[in-house]
Amino acid sequence: CCMSIWIITGFLAIFTVFFNIFILLVNQRNCRKKHLHLCPGDTIMTGISLASIGHQVLSYCWMTMVEIDVQCMYDMAESILLVLVVSLKFSIMWATAFLTFFYSTKLVIKPIHCYTRIQEAILKHVLTVVIVIFLSGFVNCLPLLKVLTYQNSSAGNADCGSITASGVIGLSYVIYLVVIADIVPGILMIKCSISISYHLAIHLQHMKQSTNGTHTPKLGTQMRVIRMNLTLVAVFLCFLLVDLYTQSRVVLQSENTIGLTILFTTLYTAVSGFVLIYGKKSFWKEFLQWFNLFIDEYPCLNCMKIPESKNIKHSVHKH
Repeated sequence: CCMSIWIITGFLAIFTVFFNIFILLVNQRNCRKKHLHLCPGDTIMTGISLASIGHQVLSYCWMTMVEIDVQCMYDMAESILLVLVVSLKFSIMWATAFLTFFYSTKLVIKPIHCYTRIQEAILKHVLTVVIVIFLSGFVNCLPLLKVLTYQNSSAGNADCGSITASGVIGLSYVIYLVVIADIVPGILMIKCSISISYHLAIHLQHMKQSTNGTHTPKLGTQMRVIRMNLTLVAVFLCFLLVDLYTQSRVVLQSENTIGLTILFTTLYTAVSGFVLIYGKKSFWKEFLQWFNLFIDEYPCLNCMKIPESKNIKHSVHKH
């Protein structure tokens, strides 16, 4: 079972690393080309990509060490790796919630002066907030070394550097970590998605009334960003349900489910990385160009090519 999880995680890790490195490279190239700093949305995306890549590399190192180190000779190294893995997962969840909050504030709450001031403050300190998220993740997960992993190693448990709740303190800490790292950012994302959906419905209704039904209301780039945010929330909620199930097995049955947690987190980071690329038009356009260039190298795969632009032909005959 552990070997199967290790193989599937490695396969999904390829997509996670590829999508997120693509985001980093395009962001860096755009900055050099325009000689500008990253915009707030790109700064948050860069933070998510760095956390996703780091999480993937460290997770696979931890899983490999656990598979090889049967005698738990490197228990402390595995424990430190596990703390870093969990802290990066914390950072991914909160950075994604922050991205959703940022876009919801930018898209739908401009008329309210209070929220406009909050938005201005966020625009000025986005990088600081991202750094604080990373530091908070590490600080909140650091007690894993003392409360959980140390007890496992001293008890001679065969699961090297694993998370299994033992004692009242360990159980309380696992519950706290699940609430602060999963449930709270989930609530924030749900709140933001409700705001986006509600204000989008009102905006579309006003547009439809102003055009008297002559054509369908279009939001262009804004609609793409709205789809990206709502899709991110939907993917996050699916991951949250699975993650809460695996964590409940730790709390209720004292099982070591960290391998499953890493597997589902890898799947989440792969899917969310693809959604982030789709959400920005310039990213998506370049991604399609790369994809089609790759397909051109293999003529047998030509049927998989994706059109890079929508060619809509209108035939108008004038007499």
